[in-house]
Amino acid sequence: MAGKCKERAAPVTATVPAEISVRLPDGSTRTLPEGSTGLDLASAIGARLAKAALALDGGDGLVDLARPLQDGATVRIVTGDSDEGRALLRHSTAHVMAQAVLRLWPGAHLAIGPAVQDGFYYDFELPGGARFRDEDLERIEAEMRAIVGEAQPFEREERSIDDGLAFFADQPFKAEIIEAVRDRAASAEDAGEVGGEGAAVSIYRNAGFADLCRGPHVPATDRLGHFKLMRVAGAYWRGDEHRPQLQRIYGTAWESKAALEAHLHRLEEAERRDHRRLGAELDLFSFPEEIGSGLAVFHPKGGVVRRVMEEHSRRRHEAAGYEFVYSPHITKADLFEVSGHLDWYEESMFPAMELDGEHRYFLKPMNCPFHILVYRSRPRSYRELPQRMFELGTVYRYEKSGVVHGLTRVRGMTQDDAHIFCTREQMDGELRSLLGFVLELLREYGLDDFYLELSTRPPGKSVGSDEEWGVATEALRTAALEEGLQLVLDEGGGAFYGPKISVQARDAIGRTWQMSTIQLDFQLPQRFGLTYVGADNERHRPVMIHRALFGSVERFFAVLLEHYAGALPLWLAPMQARVLPVRDDHGPYAEEVAARLRRDGRRVDVEHAAEPLGARVRRGRLEKLPYLLVVGDDDVAAGTVGVNARGADAPERGVPVDELAARLSAEVPV
Repeated sequence: MAGKCKERAAPVTATVPAEISVRLPDGSTRTLPEGSTGLDLASAIGARLAKAALALDGGDGLVDLARPLQDGATVRIVTGDSDEGRALLRHSTAHVMAQAVLRLWPGAHLAIGPAVQDGFYYDFELPGGARFRDEDLERIEAEMRAIVGEAQPFEREERSIDDGLAFFADQPFKAEIIEAVRDRAASAEDAGEVGGEGAAVSIYRNAGFADLCRGPHVPATDRLGHFKLMRVAGAYWRGDEHRPQLQRIYGTAWESKAALEAHLHRLEEAERRDHRRLGAELDLFSFPEEIGSGLAVFHPKGGVVRRVMEEHSRRRHEAAGYEFVYSPHITKADLFEVSGHLDWYEESMFPAMELDGEHRYFLKPMNCPFHILVYRSRPRSYRELPQRMFELGTVYRYEKSGVVHGLTRVRGMTQDDAHIFCTREQMDGELRSLLGFVLELLREYGLDDFYLELSTRPPGKSVGSDEEWGVATEALRTAALEEGLQLVLDEGGGAFYGPKISVQARDAIGRTWQMSTIQLDFQLPQRFGLTYVGADNERHRPVMIHRALFGSVERFFAVLLEHYAGALPLWLAPMQARVLPVRDDHGPYAEEVAARLRRDGRRVDVEHAAEPLGARVRRGRLEKLPYLLVVGDDDVAAGTVGVNARGADAPERGVPVDELAARLSAEVPV
């Protein structure tokens, strides 16, 4: 056979799928097919994580789990048991609430629905001027649960400004937000900034409902479910009383049933501890309408508590080398013009008073400029420094009516202000000493769970050079770290003249309160021309440290009242013990017992037998008295008392009076 050659088949080339690699927070990497999403990554790690995953952090903020992963990115899966995850749950739940309201009230106008601390809200304008009623919350909740049960996926899309305006043509508040986006984009384009041209808005859809939103959201509505609607309130659009008044529904949402129930229990406990209610029940203070909003009067019992708080603070400050000063409640405007407070703080001050036909006077909102004038009243030497001034000074701030709240947000308050003038060389030591002093004193009042917050320069709202702010911020950071407590950064939260450290204290039910603040200030000494003569016989500029221990006496009073649920410790209690004679003929002995305890400085009264003993005991417990002392025939004969200690399982019988007196003295640390 003549030579025929065989054709060789062309080799088959297999197509290898493209892959990407991402890095996880623990430093490990995962390789996935190109186009994989955050949910694919969570599934590759484990089924449990895929079920818990809510969003992805790709380094530039949170994004939806459906967003494709970028090759080489460092990523983190966000779950519902984190602060970020809870905020995401709450924002998505707010969308579901808006969807439920539209189902129940077609034609309602939607405003905004952000996540807030421990919950969320959404603002609405119902058609025809209709108003939500409290009973409507149950209907809305039921509709929300139906939406959750439908497992509707959240889907993101982007539209141009014009398309967004057309899409939300029947939603005036959404249209106004989009118009604002267009205006910002135009301004950025005019300024030549990146992102000014071709601006777009994002919309999230789920089952026919759509909302204007930056996102991200949970993958689907069935990731929600542990929520409760709390209340209805009024809210002006954009917070402007001249704009439409909307209706705001508040709710809370959590990652589990247990977390939701724990939060609701905390709310019940917080209501039980509300200082406004306790203040009335225990006859401590009130806010008479005749005086005005945010201005408290303290009753005799509340006055005792304040006096004891303040006296303890005074003694501790005196022992720590502070000198006491006093300043008036008003001043000419010139003082606050020099300090800069009129430039940066005037909106929070009461309006000026025109006096003497030519001068404007202001109620003082803070004490620091007055203390500066004390320092400047004569030449100072380095030998006098550090100089520590302390004042319990009453100040006045014009808080808007909507934010005034009991004793925690008032218009007239007493600040326990201290100002330290020192050299640069003394600055670090003073800061360390101050912070230790503050924490020790707070512990003496019963607060002992702290973390620290460092507030830095507020952009566009401060004075001084970057170098000065850098030195001041680093000095505060170093002092804070040496305490060994958690340090949290508060970007831009400083005062106009300097950065600050604030002590954040957790109370008995886990709430956080801002307590003491320490501010480092290079600016006001410059503005007032403060100097001291150094060892070189030259003039130098002192450093000023602002420090408030309580913040304000009123607010600290409220915090302690809620921390202790009204049952103040023995040394702070307005009445420490009450003697209850069983019968009238035991009255003289009861008075002897009270007189014996008063000789030791105890606050004791006697409630005679005009009512049955049981009724008097119940009243004493409602007043949260630390000790109820019952005296009967055996006590008169033996010189003893029956002791009913607050919180004890059972009363004690036959306790000698001197033994009781020693016990009470041991409980009082001051």
